[in-house]
Formats: sequence, C-alpha cells, structure tokens
Amino acid sequence: MLQQIYPTPQHEYEFELNKDMHFASAHYIPHEEAGDCQKVHGHTYFANITIAGNELDESGFLINFQQIKKLIHKRFDHSLLNDDSRFSDKDPMRFPTTEVVAKAVCEIVQEHLETLKHRPQCLQVFLRETPTSYVIYRPKKGMKS
Repeated sequence: MLQQIYPTPQHEYEFELNKDMHFASAHYIPHEEAGDCQKVHGHTYFANITIAGNELDESGFLINFQQIKKLIHKRFDHSLLNDDSRFSDKDPMRFPTTEVVAKAVCEIVQEHLETLKHRPQCLQVFLRETPTSYVIYRPKKGMKS
C-alpha cells in the first residue's frame, strides 16, 4: 500500500492511531437524483480510521489494529451495503452514500470504543469511494457520532 497523507483532525490527545483498510462492497442509492448510482454497482472502498486517547489498555494498545479491521472489514467486505441494518432505502439520511457509510463506520468503531475502560475516541473516518472521490466524517465534539 502506498503511503498517503490524510487531513488531520485537531485534538489534544496524547496518542493518535490510524488504521487503513480496503473493503469491496456493492450499493445503490434509491433516489431519482442519484442517476446511474440508482443501479446496483460496486466499489473497492479505502478507509482510514483515526482513533485517539490519553491512556493505553493493559496490553499497551490504544486499540488493537486487528479489532478495527474485524469491526469494519468483516461486516462490509463483499456485501450489499443496502442490506446492512445501518442503512435504509426509505430514509435519505440513511441511504448508503459515501457520506453515510463514513458516518456508519465511525459509529460502529465508537460503539466498540465505549466498551473499553480507557475510552479512546474515533475522531475521523476518511472514506475513498473512487480514485477521485472521498469523504471525511468527523463527529461533532461532545456528541456521539
């Protein structure tokens, strides 16, 4: 994988972890303004997930990289995103657009982080849908994603 520089969220945390991964998924956007994206089609998504915190767990990790991959790759790789419970064909705020998928990735990761004693935070999800198109999702400070 080529090294890539991502926009960095501003924070005061001592540790920042970034996990890169790919997952191949299909989706469609159920709205007439989506044009050809109304048809089922696929992407090899590239995600970068940024997690930060001030404390490490008992094994010296902010979070184990493998755990992040299990949460996202295992769930979305080789799937139809529209079939996932995070998305909806009826609510435009839950259509599996790149924006909504990036937010869902952040929420899934944050829900797991909240189970950890040292409570790291998911600060950013960078999600590339094509070589020329990407979204950055950052939850608002003080709010759950």
